Amino acid sequence: MALLLPLHGIGGRGDLPVPLWLAIYSAAAAVAVSFFALAAFWSKPRFELTTGTPVRGLPRVVDAPLAGLTRVVDSGVVRWLLKAIGLAALVLLLGAAWFGSSSPSLNPAPTWLYVWIWVGIIPVSLLFGPVWRLANPLRTIAGLVPRTAYRELPDGVAYWPAVAGLFGFLWLELVYPDGSEPLVVAVFVTGYAVVNVAAGIVYGPRWFAVGDSFEVYAEVLAKLSPLGRDGERRLVLRNPLAGLATIPQERGMVGLLCLLLGSTAFDGISRWSAWTNQTGELGHASHLVVYTLGLLVAVAVVSTLFLLAARATGSARIRPGGLGNAGLPGAFVHSLVPIAIGYAVAHYFSFAMFQGQEGLLLATDPFGRGWDLLGVGTTRIDYAFLGTGLIAGVQIGAIVLGHVLGVVSAHDRATHLFRRRQLRRAQYPMLAAMVAFTAGGIALVTAS
Repeated sequence: MALLLPLHGIGGRGDLPVPLWLAIYSAAAAVAVSFFALAAFWSKPRFELTTGTPVRGLPRVVDAPLAGLTRVVDSGVVRWLLKAIGLAALVLLLGAAWFGSSSPSLNPAPTWLYVWIWVGIIPVSLLFGPVWRLANPLRTIAGLVPRTAYRELPDGVAYWPAVAGLFGFLWLELVYPDGSEPLVVAVFVTGYAVVNVAAGIVYGPRWFAVGDSFEVYAEVLAKLSPLGRDGERRLVLRNPLAGLATIPQERGMVGLLCLLLGSTAFDGISRWSAWTNQTGELGHASHLVVYTLGLLVAVAVVSTLFLLAARATGSARIRPGGLGNAGLPGAFVHSLVPIAIGYAVAHYFSFAMFQGQEGLLLATDPFGRGWDLLGVGTTRIDYAFLGTGLIAGVQIGAIVLGHVLGVVSAHDRATHLFRRRQLRRAQYPMLAAMVAFTAGGIALVTAS
């Protein structure tokens, strides 16, 4: 994406407020210290009961202030309003992509897709929970087709359809050199919508929970929201890590999180001067081959490291009934969610702050007709409101915080799986993986 990619990252090592080696060592030390502190003072599960049932919410006293909010959110007016907003956004996106300017610099559709939707899902889901499910226009369109019965999803489908769709989107963003062209965006969004609406009509609403990549991604992020539901479906405040413990232990979920981490790693690698110097002169076909292989290798490396670390914990004896369908990798996959969020913030923060402004400025003339609907005139992107030191601090802080929360989540799950005398030894492989992810993540977003 020639238009969008230069806005990622912070531009090189010189922008760091501290030396790169110090940032890496300090971050890795923070993860390691947090682990040993947890091992010393945290010996019983706090986010899930010994039966394996996740703890939902905080004490009941906090339910009352959200009773009114529950009535508002669950009202028919609000739900239909969210559906209408989702449908309008889809129509506007497709309209601009198909009928607007053919230039990525003049058409808002690429920015709306890659920034407002893909990056915007993160803060919206973290703050408001699974709101994407209510506003998802594809779910709404499929629901308009009356059906008396739906087909059953094939056995073992898990979340693999969502993984496949996510890989297609990430390939378009990170590999395809013309991914920011409005026509390419139009074809992708139209094809994605047709496939998912058709599947939703055949398989029913259940399809979107496992097959719609954007909804599945948003639902995973929403697990870390402080807003949740209690047993009576009321909105409650909760410890976000308690919500995180409800991530399904499925093989497809492991694939989804490893794909997210691996693609972010490749995103960083593809900006290194060593990479761009070697690939800058490639032809179109060669570019596709090399970048696709690079993406696959990055995902494979991350997946292998996580799978080996998770399975190596099996050298300790596991309590009966503690594992789900995906075994030990599935048991610890929820710990990758805050790491994935930290990586996403590190890679997309400056990108969203700057290119996100462009999405608003271009919205004043979505169809390239010379309009100025929003009255922005000749306003341009303000690149001065964020300093490189602040950007670097947010990037490093996001990665470190994500890994610390990952360590906390993994440790809490380990207290449920392993007996106390084996607890620390069982977690050493996962700790090593977390430290490696932390150091590698900082190197990827700061090295030139």
